Amino acid sequence: MPDNEFDERSAASARAEARPELSEILDALVGIVERAKSMPLSSSAIIGRDEVLELLSEAREALPVEFQRARRVLQDREEVRARAAREAGELLDEARAQAEHMVQRTEIVRQARNNAERILADAEAESRRIRREADDYVDRKLAAFEIVLDRTIRTVQAGRDRLSVNEEDDEADELGEMDAAEDAFFDQDRR
Repeated sequence: MPDNEFDERSAASARAEARPELSEILDALVGIVERAKSMPLSSSAIIGRDEVLELLSEAREALPVEFQRARRVLQDREEVRARAAREAGELLDEARAQAEHMVQRTEIVRQARNNAERILADAEAESRRIRREADDYVDRKLAAFEIVLDRTIRTVQAGRDRLSVNEEDDEADELGEMDAAEDAFFDQDRR
């Protein structure tokens, strides 16, 4: 703002402050009318014209100042209202953002919980599947081992059976040889 414009406003403000306010002028006019002498047999009053005209002239001069003050008050009110509306809007935006953040956080927590539950269920299912496969594998190996053992037992049994037959044959052969030797021994007597 240029300095001369500021000076003009300061001077106008000083003149306005030196002048009586409109309400004071109107109060003075009301006082004149109330103190005025009444005319006999009438409701009319005798008022000093010069004094009333002077007050009306001052009122006329005070009106623009009062209008300027009223405009300033209205402008200030509008600025305060706009600032309050802006601040209220900012507070609402902040509250909405906070609420959205909390909802997102809650949603993230819910999704994380769901993912954790799903991963845990998948891991348990995988664990059961692996355990079943391991049990099936061990059962197949044991069945194959059982077959091998069964064959081995039969082979061992067959070998033992052969050995026992061979031992009986050997015993019989030994007995037969002994009998033959005895016979040969006693054969001497026979001669």
